[in-house]
Amino acid sequence: MALETFLNPQPGRDYEIAIRCPEFTSVCPKTGLPDFGEIRITYTPDERCIELKSLKYYLVDFRSKGIFYEAVTNQILDDLVAACSPRRMTVVGDFTARGGMIRLFNEKNKIRMGINLETVRAANLTISAKLLRVAELKP
Repeated sequence: MALETFLNPQPGRDYEIAIRCPEFTSVCPKTGLPDFGEIRITYTPDERCIELKSLKYYLVDFRSKGIFYEAVTNQILDDLVAACSPRRMTVVGDFTARGGMIRLFNEKNKIRMGINLETVRAANLTISAKLLRVAELKP
């Protein structure tokens, strides 16, 4: 299902929207077994906000998709930024233990007002490939 948006009722105000999906599931591409975790999305909208019902169905689609933790966290961030062009956005994937190990991914997209996603991608991005991953626009 496609992500839907609606007009921000207060586009002149910097406020934060926080969304939790505590029952996120996807499939391990190596084993085919289910992966469980929580997705937390925090963003400051610009002109558009994410419609929650479409977000729920978008996230449910991952239940049958073989994808690694790192990839799913980044894909969610990329898709949400493309859908609503927020001023700032962070997506955290907090996954349950698999094989006795726990992983936490934190993907950030810091966008100044008036800068679109293509501008951000053309700029210098720093990406740390640690268990806590952060991608952000350099000042």
